[in-house]
Amino acid sequence: MKMSQMAFKPLKNPPANADTINHKLLVQAGYVRQLMAGVYTYTPLGLKVLNKIRNTIRKEMNKVGGQEVLMPSLHPKQNWVTTGSWDSVDVLFHLESRTGKEYALGQSHEEVVTPLSKDIIKSYKDLPLALYQINWKFRDELRAKSGILRGREFEMKDMYSFHETQEDFDRFYQEVKDAYIRAYRDVGLTAKVTEASGGNFTDKISYEFMVLTDAGEDDIFYCPSCEFCVNSEISKVKEGENCPKCGDEKLKAGRGSEVGNVFDLGQKYVKDFKLTYTNANGENKYPIMGCYGWGTTRTMGVIVEKTSDEKGIIWPVAIAPYQVVIVSLKGMEEQAERLYNDLKDHNVEVLWDDRDDSPGSKFAAADLLGIPARLVLSERNGDTIEWKNRTDDATELLDYDKVLMRLSQL
Repeated sequence: MKMSQMAFKPLKNPPANADTINHKLLVQAGYVRQLMAGVYTYTPLGLKVLNKIRNTIRKEMNKVGGQEVLMPSLHPKQNWVTTGSWDSVDVLFHLESRTGKEYALGQSHEEVVTPLSKDIIKSYKDLPLALYQINWKFRDELRAKSGILRGREFEMKDMYSFHETQEDFDRFYQEVKDAYIRAYRDVGLTAKVTEASGGNFTDKISYEFMVLTDAGEDDIFYCPSCEFCVNSEISKVKEGENCPKCGDEKLKAGRGSEVGNVFDLGQKYVKDFKLTYTNANGENKYPIMGCYGWGTTRTMGVIVEKTSDEKGIIWPVAIAPYQVVIVSLKGMEEQAERLYNDLKDHNVEVLWDDRDDSPGSKFAAADLLGIPARLVLSERNGDTIEWKNRTDDATELLDYDKVLMRLSQL
């Protein structure tokens, strides 16, 4: 992509109303635009990042046997009345049509996936079953804040599983937990597994996947050595005590941002919708149900909060919109176009800043965008190309073939 052709170019200044790092940088760099509080448009740049996050979690959900579906966001009122959530979930958007019928905008999809699965699950031979989607959710937050970390419209991967026994659910939960840890690592995050309340979904203990960040909304105690972490609101341990899991370190206090969760839903929803299966003895039984959420847009915001500096965003290579940005200075347009076309021919995701702008402005834009590597072509450097990693201050002069070789290794 040539930057001169980009519909949403980096801005000189951040938005005046930005209250968090992710809001400031994502808007200024041209990844999102705010429509209103808690609602954002994802630009072509932002969508490239979001698609890579989606595909990372999609790969892991497929590995554990999840089957992808796409469920409606507009739900009939009756489904929410059936579960008792129409009046009890305070963030649920209620809508009324011109004909007087009432609907909900999906803030979660238990009320849809359970009757859907009722058409599939008839026998123990149909279990376990795991269905997931990557879809938009809607929550009537009193105060949408923190950029894309807490919105009224946001995207989430939500998976729902059904099991014959509690033991099988526990087995599957461990598989999903391991898959989550791998996926977070792939997008450049280290997540702690935090014990928390089940909230609106269940009175059982749930598990949240937390990333340490000052922009987080939860106070937590965590172990620096292992994955142990606990929400301070329900904690029996305190800061400074030995980690109850590994025993190697003292617990520290911090702020965490939730990027995923898992709920043991038990049999609540299957009983509400009368979803039963016939076991091996011919008896009708209710399956055990689980729910597994991953905030895809929230993950994008958390990454910006965690991996940025005073110059801008620093994307992990795996989810950066482009692997490299070419900055061509005056007189080097022909050489830059040749390099740009060669990189595309080698399937390198490349952005070329071909604008008629000052070197300082181009360098600032490259840093703001957070692309992993920057290549500068200037008359001063002759036939060599200046290579700079976004995370480094130092630069290198490389010949043309060396650049192609290094990029092929990214």
